[in-house]
Amino acid sequence: MTDLNKKLEELGVGKNVQDMLNSGRSRKDSDEEYVINLCDEALGLTASRQHCFDFLKGDTGRMLPVDAYYDELKLVVEYNERQHTEAVPLFDNKPTVSGVSRGEQRRIYDERRRTVLPQHGISLVTISYSDFGTSKKLLRNHDKDLEVVKEKLYNRKQKLADE
Repeated sequence: MTDLNKKLEELGVGKNVQDMLNSGRSRKDSDEEYVINLCDEALGLTASRQHCFDFLKGDTGRMLPVDAYYDELKLVVEYNERQHTEAVPLFDNKPTVSGVSRGEQRRIYDERRRTVLPQHGISLVTISYSDFGTSKKLLRNHDKDLEVVKEKLYNRKQKLADE
């Protein structure tokens, strides 16, 4: 284990982030960014990345970012990688300032987004890595992946029309 990896582990940085840093990849190369770019393409708009709202806060009072916000549509898109549905021990077991594990905190904050955003007239679409038929990392078949994203966004439009 390199000194950098040791330090990152001490700080509670997950293995996927460590791997990204060690490989020279950046956030712009992440599956999250890839999926949000597909959403931009499908909607013909550019999302505000890592957008924060004054009314959406964590336990410490710090604003919680959302992956993508489309102001024109009052739409938030969240991309859930596997740590949102599976235990990732290296990352999840680290205690947080709130006194709960990182995995539990993630569940609490995901639920907070699902509850609070609609109270402010903002729709939420959650796209999961599993929507793309993969068990871990996306395979990145642009045309197929774009269809998955369009379907998720279309389902949101249908739900709004039905309400």
